[in-house]
Amino acid sequence: MLNVIDSHTGGEPTRVVLSGGPDLGKGSLAEKAKRLATEHKDFYRALVVEPYGQEAMVGALLVQPTDPSCVTGVIYFDAAAVIGMCGHGTIGLAVTLAHLGHIGEGTHKIETPAGIVEVTLKDKNTVTVQNIESHRYQQNVELDVQGIGKVRGDIAYGGNWFFIVKESPTAVEPTNIRQLTDHAIKVRECLYAQGIEGKNGGMIDHIIFYGPALTEQGHSRNFVLCPDDSYDRSPCGTGSSARLACLAADQGLAPNEEIYQESIIGSAYTLSYQLSHNAGAVIPSITGQAFITREAKIITNATDSLRHGVSW
Repeated sequence: MLNVIDSHTGGEPTRVVLSGGPDLGKGSLAEKAKRLATEHKDFYRALVVEPYGQEAMVGALLVQPTDPSCVTGVIYFDAAAVIGMCGHGTIGLAVTLAHLGHIGEGTHKIETPAGIVEVTLKDKNTVTVQNIESHRYQQNVELDVQGIGKVRGDIAYGGNWFFIVKESPTAVEPTNIRQLTDHAIKVRECLYAQGIEGKNGGMIDHIIFYGPALTEQGHSRNFVLCPDDSYDRSPCGTGSSARLACLAADQGLAPNEEIYQESIIGSAYTLSYQLSHNAGAVIPSITGQAFITREAKIITNATDSLRHGVSW
């Protein structure tokens, strides 16, 4: 039996696992994340797919931090992979910790496999995440994608690796979600087929298409494909971090200048960045809101043939 609290951040669900998870042994958070990915796939996948989870859900397994200055450690995952960092999940986690009375308003540190991030709880629903250092790795990488044609994008890191397409091959509008999903999958498959990777062999498993904002205050609207082929209902915190690194590199946004980033469904984050001490890198800030949706006990039945999730 597992104790969980669910929330959503801009429509994107997060399931925080409070207790009942597997023993991941000792070592760094990165080492524990690797054990979760390689030894406990049935466990983490079952929590975020039907019938026990839902489409687009990201899990957040609480673990003991190795840095005593952090209020908790966390390992994020979706149906396809254990992931290094999750922006919407961190906003949801901060709201969950506040709901439990573990943190109050103010700034707190959270340890992730990608590094330590800071969260500032402004009220019970509003959180600013100061993410890990983010950077652009390659600019204007051209792909010839079957069924789409020429596509150009930047490879950038914001806690996960992204291929960021500034001019989407399909209009970034809610009515085009199915086509955007299909096109993003094709772009990712093209990257894999050509062996295109992030720095040090980083897997580029997230694709972002950008288009014009659909509101007056919006800077732009994005569509984000996640590793499990679902789309991000929020504007994606790590993707927005990677995007900020690209905007900074192109001198398209000044340090501390705020923009309003829309998601494909119209939810939004307020974004800004500071320059890092390392040349070409930025420290992103992402502000959004999360809301608790349920507290539950997950019961996995040994005789349930679908206890590890539905596969199509």
